[in-house]
Amino acid sequence: MRIVTRIQIYIALIVLVLFLLLLFSSCEKTRELSPEEAAYVDEIEAWHKRRINRLTSKTGWLSLAGLYWLKEGKNTFGSAPTNDIKFPKDKTPDFIGSIYLEEGTVRSEINEGVEVLHEGVPTTSIQMKPDIMGEPTILSLDSLSWYIIQRGKQFGVRLRDSENVNRENFAGIKIYPIDTTWRVQAKFEPYHPPKIMDVPNIMGTINEEKSPGVLVFMINGKEYRLDPIGKPGGKTLFLIFSDHTNGYETYGAGRFLYARMPGEDGLTTIDFNKAYNPPCAFTRFATCPLPPSQNVLPVRVTAGEKNYALH
Repeated sequence: MRIVTRIQIYIALIVLVLFLLLLFSSCEKTRELSPEEAAYVDEIEAWHKRRINRLTSKTGWLSLAGLYWLKEGKNTFGSAPTNDIKFPKDKTPDFIGSIYLEEGTVRSEINEGVEVLHEGVPTTSIQMKPDIMGEPTILSLDSLSWYIIQRGKQFGVRLRDSENVNRENFAGIKIYPIDTTWRVQAKFEPYHPPKIMDVPNIMGTINEEKSPGVLVFMINGKEYRLDPIGKPGGKTLFLIFSDHTNGYETYGAGRFLYARMPGEDGLTTIDFNKAYNPPCAFTRFATCPLPPSQNVLPVRVTAGEKNYALH
């Protein structure tokens, strides 16, 4: 009789707890967003959609299929293992041609019988303008395209494949809940002259970049500072930063962010809801800058993109 009584009591308690939970959940009202908040959520969602469209396009970072550094002189390329540069075996002929690096200039010579296109027209010999000079010279062969990148004194061939498995298997990027508290006002304090700052990269080298001034802002009542990259008179400031979510919820090497150049009042907005992963979060063929030491924030920035699931 006692056993039955105990069981009945346990059941009654469980029923009571479930009833209370149901009662509280039914009484809880979802706060409706104000028109301004709803418009802001729409803005961030539209921004994120555009970001995904760029990333997954035929020329997005997910299409990268190779990065090959050039040696001075002749560099043969094609799918044969005897080439200096080995393109994917199932995508290209054994021998496509040669790429010549000669004292800072790059020229491609294509073998007879191989149809390589430049702007839709077959080419046999062409000077290759690198990416740091603006729009690079792009060559293509079926689903592949390639161009020259310059990093310091190094020149390399960056290969894209519109049929790349990373692009076809893209799993989307999760973001933190959109939160207006991460849209912070920042005071721009200019440097006179612009500050030359050391920006490391994943290649282990240091690039010198110009920072026109420091951005000073508050998070939870505490002051923080970030040095952006930008040109005086430009329209945007580029931020490379890291925080205490890196390596756990977000990409380990930090994230990127753009802010508009401040107006005459010296104010701008840093919207961490638009913080995004660098290309290296998606491919090993990118050459990403890393946060300079002064841009390491000793706080958790729970806004913007999280780490890519398939990295």
